Amino acid sequence: MINPKIESLKNVISGLPEKPGVYQYYDFEGKLLYVGKAKNLKKRVSSYFNKNQDSAKTRILVRKIDSIKHIIVNTEQDALLLENNLIKKYQPRYNIQLKDDKTFPWICIKNERFPRIFSTRTLIKDGSQYFGPYTSGRMVKILLDLVKQLYKLRNCHLNLSQKNIDEGKFKPCLEYQIGNCNAPCVGKETESDYNESIENIKKILKGNISEVIDFLKKLMTDFASDYKFEKANEMKEKIEILEKFQSKSTIVNPSINNVDVYSIIEDEKAGYVNFLKVVNGAIIQAHTIELKKRMNETIHELLGFAIFDIRHRLNSNAKEVIVPFLPEMNLDDVNFVVPQRGDKKKLLELSERNVKYYRLEKLKNQEKANPLQRVNRILERIKDDLRLKTLPTHIEGFDNSNIQGTNPVAACVVFKNGKPSKRDYRKFNVKTVEGPDDFASMVEIVKRRYKRMLDEKHPLPQLIVIDGGKGQLSAAVKALKELNLYGKIAIIGIAKKLEEIYFPEDSVPLYLDKNSETLKVIQNIRNEAHRFGITFHRNKRSKGFIKTELEEIEGIGEKTIDLLLKEFKTISKIKSLSAEELAKKIGKAKAALVFSHYH
Repeated sequence: MINPKIESLKNVISGLPEKPGVYQYYDFEGKLLYVGKAKNLKKRVSSYFNKNQDSAKTRILVRKIDSIKHIIVNTEQDALLLENNLIKKYQPRYNIQLKDDKTFPWICIKNERFPRIFSTRTLIKDGSQYFGPYTSGRMVKILLDLVKQLYKLRNCHLNLSQKNIDEGKFKPCLEYQIGNCNAPCVGKETESDYNESIENIKKILKGNISEVIDFLKKLMTDFASDYKFEKANEMKEKIEILEKFQSKSTIVNPSINNVDVYSIIEDEKAGYVNFLKVVNGAIIQAHTIELKKRMNETIHELLGFAIFDIRHRLNSNAKEVIVPFLPEMNLDDVNFVVPQRGDKKKLLELSERNVKYYRLEKLKNQEKANPLQRVNRILERIKDDLRLKTLPTHIEGFDNSNIQGTNPVAACVVFKNGKPSKRDYRKFNVKTVEGPDDFASMVEIVKRRYKRMLDEKHPLPQLIVIDGGKGQLSAAVKALKELNLYGKIAIIGIAKKLEEIYFPEDSVPLYLDKNSETLKVIQNIRNEAHRFGITFHRNKRSKGFIKTELEEIEGIGEKTIDLLLKEFKTISKIKSLSAEELAKKIGKAKAALVFSHYH
């Protein structure tokens, strides 16, 4: 169906300016469908209508567009900001969906005499100073605890004007009594001394810990020179606390200052971006966001969107941004760096480990809540890795078993939704093959299995796994061809030595990663078929040996032997029975023959 308004929309596009801006697509009901940014509005919007779109979602979007609006801005960065704000406000159906709309905590230094310091998620424009936002509430707590250890600040809401203090309106509270506050409310601490502590705290919150340590060391020396040893020791304790905190937070070269680090991974449905903020070699912020795809966005588009959104929300002013690849965007006064070695490369690798762990944990939690999701994911992975046409919800595995050609048997195991379905297992005695011929045995068993399934109209598997390399696989393929099933059921072979996966009529094997979920499922099927076949073969041989021994007893026929084996299972059990006990099952005459044979 062609949108009847395409031509009129093209007329609108022809009048668009070739300037930076934001464009908005609306449907026939006036609902906002999509918001986009552009360096050149006319060129970008035209691209939706002047070429064949590869993405089905883009084609659907174009068919729904009824009207186009645009907003001109001065720079590409302004366009980024406006696009970001409009997406968050209106959440258009076809835009990237940011699955993280929480507010972040800040540390506030209140605009008042003898300022209080506390955490908040609300910014009030009253002249107070705000540090952050912090992506971790735990980090806020650590910093506030550090401040509390170093400085005795008030936490009351009293109006500590000089007039109120001079008039003696207040009395020292419990915080003063237990040593958490110096009681500026009654003049026991001057405003200048208190503000000196506040200035040091600001430096700590900005990451300038070394500067605070140097200042405290000078104070410690001065106090010691004036024989104020108690004060000097107090400075020493503060220095030790700060140095301990600094050693825990510094993970790279301290010369790396005010740098942002971003890494990204993606899957079919979403992108995941990790952010690290580094100041003086210490990571002071870390955050990961999920971006839900709406229009098959590229990894470059996802990274660009995330960088701008995070910088905007976290008020980052870093001039250097470390990235895994150069994003398709420009930011004023920002240098994007793709490190190849050294400490910056290590930071990028750390960010990449964080984003991979985040996605893995999210996936695990989703699969715990919905186990079927994990099954579907693994089956989709198998389908992709083995280039299958359909999802392999029903897989069957085959293995032959014989020792020097004796008692040849075969086993067929069945896996449904990636798990063994033991009630559907089948075991076969090889009937038409003389001697140890694994290939001929495989032809017989595969043909018997699927001929019967066809005759009984049972649903066929989507995948067959053969235990063996090219030879066994070719034999199984021969059986499928004779049944006219070749090409209708996917079939592979797995060779034990190097875990090579073979496909029919392809001499080059596939090597899957040893940690691949696909390989683990195939190995599990192969191992289960082997176990089931070996068990059957062992039982058959054991039963055969017993039967042969009983056949040596003159006067005991096959029916009596079968009755004895069915009832007593083993030779040792039969030997231990008295003539009377045997007689209860096979009669006195035959019982006497068996008993006398062993006694």
